[in-house]
Amino acid sequence: MTDPLRPDIAAAARVVVKVGSSSLTTPDGEIDGDAIAALAQALAERRQAAHAPAGPSPTTGGPTPAAQVVLVSSGAIASGLAPLGLSRRPSDLATQQAAASVGQGLLIARYTAAFARHGIQTGQVLLSADDLMRRTHYRNAQRTLDRLLELGVLPVVNENDTVATDEIRFGDNDRLAALVAHVTRAGALILLSDVDGLYDGDPRRRDGAQRIAEVRTQADLDGIRLGRGHRAGPGPGGPGGRSTTPGSGIGGMATKVEAAMIATSAGIPTVVADAADAAAALAGQPVGTYFAPRGRRTSTRLLWLAHAAVARGSLHLDHGAVEAVVTRRASLLPAGITGVDGAFEAGDPVDLRDEQGRIVARGLVNYDAAEIPGLMGRSTRWLASRLGQEYEREIIHRDDLVIL
Repeated sequence: MTDPLRPDIAAAARVVVKVGSSSLTTPDGEIDGDAIAALAQALAERRQAAHAPAGPSPTTGGPTPAAQVVLVSSGAIASGLAPLGLSRRPSDLATQQAAASVGQGLLIARYTAAFARHGIQTGQVLLSADDLMRRTHYRNAQRTLDRLLELGVLPVVNENDTVATDEIRFGDNDRLAALVAHVTRAGALILLSDVDGLYDGDPRRRDGAQRIAEVRTQADLDGIRLGRGHRAGPGPGGPGGRSTTPGSGIGGMATKVEAAMIATSAGIPTVVADAADAAAALAGQPVGTYFAPRGRRTSTRLLWLAHAAVARGSLHLDHGAVEAVVTRRASLLPAGITGVDGAFEAGDPVDLRDEQGRIVARGLVNYDAAEIPGLMGRSTRWLASRLGQEYEREIIHRDDLVIL
């Protein structure tokens, strides 16, 4: 193998790999055993080097070193469609949850068998957005994943679709994978699908569209339109990639780019590639699109708040409050609020809007929506003197705020 051109990917001691539904199912919706076997082979090769003497550093050439691997796998709902006699992904939440309940067991059984052929034990981890928002849940998820890896188990993570509701779900496993990469302190994130990277245009509609090999700054994405269903490159099934069951997945290139930006903003290099190129991507070879890290790690809860939370309402701020929150990174006080939208409760995520209605921040609010109109425009000292000491607190504490 040639020297890796992406040494940070090749050198990562812990890697999170996400695979989409379209890469795991056949055109008629059945689980694709060959695809799962090929993925297990690629991950086993990257992982099982741990049992061999370490080779030279990838920065100087030589064998790719060992890595612990976490697999984030879509496919539970898609796997449950055929057994339930459904021809496409259902639109109602209850049927989606029923399909996930049937499909999750089938999917993990296939993974268990596929990895067992390489002497690797798997463990299933089902997460909801709540697990990565509430500190006690987050720490528990982190400890569980860490212990599984210490025991030599390969965790297979999926969203807990059987109980998730629209209000508390990640929405797609790309974002889940980015947050899992942060929770596990991974050194790299690989997003696999039926696309071979990000293109500067839709190759189905524009001749000469070019794959973008690297994204180093947000400016590298300027001018690229990313529809939710946009497929950014030709795959094994032709210009749109592998032919899949209609509605078998919900992600697109836009969600992969968003996930990549979440991960890289936390210092984690990311590759978006075709599942067929999994081994090459894991080895740091120039396949797919590489997203360079561009920030430091931050609180996973704040990452969730910025990138995965669904706001339950909005607070409108005057100019002084916007300046305090955005520029000085201060807590939001009731004196700077001019309006309230929505029917949220204390602890819910809400958007903060400036005088033009633009979203400038998001935070976890300390009051119900019905309470805030009576507090607006008042100082916390005045409120405490009239209503009691429990009202001498912020509407949103600065530790529960992210600037957007």
